[in-house]
Amino acid sequence: MSQRSVARAERARFEARESQPVRSYVSTPPDTMLFAAVAALVGIGLVMIFSASSATAYAEHNDVAYYAKRQFVWLVVGLAIAFFAYRMDYHKLKAAAPYLLAGSVLSLVLVLVPHVGYVVNGARRWIGFSALEFQPSEFAKLSIVIYLAAMLANRGDRIRTLVKGLFPLCIPVFLIAVLIMKEPDMGTASLIVMISFAMFFAAGARLPHLAAILLATAPPAILAIIASPYQRARVFVFLNPWKDPENTGFHIVQSLLAIGSGGLFGVGLGASRAKYFYLPEQYTDFIFSVIGEELGLIGALAVVVLFLVFAYRAVKVAIAAPDRFGFFLVIGSMAVIVIQAFVNIGVVTSSWPVTGVPLPFISFGGSSLIVNLIAVAFIMNVGRHRRVRDLA
Repeated sequence: MSQRSVARAERARFEARESQPVRSYVSTPPDTMLFAAVAALVGIGLVMIFSASSATAYAEHNDVAYYAKRQFVWLVVGLAIAFFAYRMDYHKLKAAAPYLLAGSVLSLVLVLVPHVGYVVNGARRWIGFSALEFQPSEFAKLSIVIYLAAMLANRGDRIRTLVKGLFPLCIPVFLIAVLIMKEPDMGTASLIVMISFAMFFAAGARLPHLAAILLATAPPAILAIIASPYQRARVFVFLNPWKDPENTGFHIVQSLLAIGSGGLFGVGLGASRAKYFYLPEQYTDFIFSVIGEELGLIGALAVVVLFLVFAYRAVKVAIAAPDRFGFFLVIGSMAVIVIQAFVNIGVVTSSWPVTGVPLPFISFGGSSLIVNLIAVAFIMNVGRHRRVRDLA
């Protein structure tokens, strides 16, 4: 049998599989190890936010638990939304994918409008008011994952072609990335691209095609970084943070000092010295530095292992997914969390250029926590479904 005949036969089996009605699914228990890993990370996050933010919270709000209590409220809200995402029929997301993507593009445009989006720490990333503020770029991660999962589920072997398969899917990815870069937020924009390329790779896209697209988009990306003093300084400080330790390299130098002072077992929970206004963003982007200082190498490695366990169990769920849409939804949701985690850890250890991305489940931030909990809910939603004929 020729290779083309084999491909046709595989395509016919795939279409027959995808045409199975939803009633052919039955529920199975959720993945216990995956749930335990996420629960442990969330618990570590609440404890470390309380510890890392206590000095700043007391100085600014006269309440050492101010940020920990706010994070707990967001956790309750996130769990309620995640429970709904876990119980819903995830196939409904496939039909809603284009509308979710359009909503994300609209919100990213609105955040750039003066008096609609507002500036925090020199970047226009937030929209809303008072306690209802949110970060559209965080929710854009989920929308692009759902959209690509829907498109890749229908694309089949065409993803192995460049013009008709891969390139059209890159257009919305780079549109969202450019809008996020305008905020400016180079970290989240790069995450969007990496998450998307992870999904393309899982779908069977050819590595030369992925490399060609990256090479084609690299020059304008490099020019945009060079044209922005803010982004340019972040790249140069990564190359040598000790060249200007009291200005551009201050974040990284203080992060390395905090991690180095922790040694093997740490200085003790709550005993961090860096959190007393030496280490900037100590309860958000650089909370892993406080973990390294207070809990030492053992505590830092425990966090890394929990993310690895989460990734491994998520891949297991993806392999056992009942359909292609479920497979890509799990892969994308897993990539949202795992890639961001290791980018954040890379930043605080000076292994990656400085980008303002939080550590999933652990850093303070409502939008990030809710998005990550929804991503976990998607994974567990797919994981609890099996086809009746597969169980027989």
